[in-house]
Amino acid sequence: MRWNRLFMTLRIIIGMLGGGALGFAAYKFIGCTSGTCPLTSNPWVSTLLGLGLGAMFTSKPNPTEQKTKPKEDRKWK
Repeated sequence: MRWNRLFMTLRIIIGMLGGGALGFAAYKFIGCTSGTCPLTSNPWVSTLLGLGLGAMFTSKPNPTEQKTKPKEDRKWK
């Protein structure tokens, strides 16, 4: 169980680093030079957005905590 939590944490950290790198790359190569684009005109904003998206895409809900609904009977009542 400890290894599963460690693996999940490590996967999220790697996803955050990758997302932050992609966010900074978006600022560096695609960035807005006039400053009117709120996401790509500032390196901090684009990097933080990439960090958040990287964490969101690499995390998944714990399957033991998911509550499944019992299948309903399909017969007419």
